[in-house]
Amino acid sequence: MRTLDFAPLYRSTVGFDRMISLLDQATRIEPSTTWPPYNIEKVADDAYRITMAVAGFTPDEIDLTQHDTVLQVTGQKGGQDGERAYLHRGIATRPFRQTFNLADHVKVTGASLDNGLLTVDLVREVPEAFKPRRIAIAGATSPIGQDNGHPQVEDRAKAA
Repeated sequence: MRTLDFAPLYRSTVGFDRMISLLDQATRIEPSTTWPPYNIEKVADDAYRITMAVAGFTPDEIDLTQHDTVLQVTGQKGGQDGERAYLHRGIATRPFRQTFNLADHVKVTGASLDNGLLTVDLVREVPEAFKPRRIAIAGATSPIGQDNGHPQVEDRAKAA
């Protein structure tokens, strides 16, 4: 695969560093991003859901942390495997760390673990200051000192 050089974008843009860094990061394939498997869904206009298959983990062994625009999901299995003698071990319980880059104003609203699936609900809450707003256009009233013609016609009719 060919490596892309994003240096020209850094030289010719201002304020897009985060987006260019995300593009640069997306071109690098890391083996840790393949496990555990996960889905990302858009459930509404401003609502998303991440579902991760974490069979064998309990809620106490999974940690969710959001720092600014980064959501990090980590899993560390407890030390109880020494008690068991496995003939075949097909359920992976190795530690994992999965990082998701979130857009501005996206926040985690809840998480649940059910039947081996970790579900993380997210919502984009754009502050009122950043939402589009309708601006009223004035013009129905005339400015002071402007003559619209109607009073002059009445004045001329009275003078005649």
